[in-house]
Amino acid sequence: MGPGSTTTTSIATLPAALWRLARHRWGEPQARRALPGDTLERLAARVAVSEQQHTGQIRIVAEASLPWSYLRRNASARERALMLFSKYRVWDTEHNNGVLIYLLLPEHAIEIVADRGLARHVAADEWRDVIALMAPRFRQLQYEEGLAQAIDAVSLRLARHFPRLPDTPGHNELPDAPVLR
Repeated sequence: MGPGSTTTTSIATLPAALWRLARHRWGEPQARRALPGDTLERLAARVAVSEQQHTGQIRIVAEASLPWSYLRRNASARERALMLFSKYRVWDTEHNNGVLIYLLLPEHAIEIVADRGLARHVAADEWRDVIALMAPRFRQLQYEEGLAQAIDAVSLRLARHFPRLPDTPGHNELPDAPVLR
């Protein structure tokens, strides 16, 4: 593009980008209050109980705001979830059956990322159905209830495909406590 040329796409998306930035930066304190310490403890306990039924690993990450680099390039919640799946080493479990439940609070965006071992058994459409069931809870700001639903839904699928047998040694490969960023 030469001097004086314009792009209507950039100009048209500028208000949307500014609105997204505002939601992430000014809504951060409220988003952090959405998941207080006692809620995080109950969710961690629910993950621990869940993991006694299967050999999978469940990790929850909730973010109060996307980093500036993601906002600047208008990255999706899915892109961020995939990066956190890697950062928190959810992919690095013995049976490749780790699952990340990601919640982007300002956008009420939910992503479930399953490692390849579980992804062989559970189609992407099934995960979208799980997210659709959880979404009303998040829209109603019932984060604990929505995340509990997500843990139960993921646990059901892990128990179906990777049950913990009586002689299966139990070891926790990933922390159970949710991460609030």
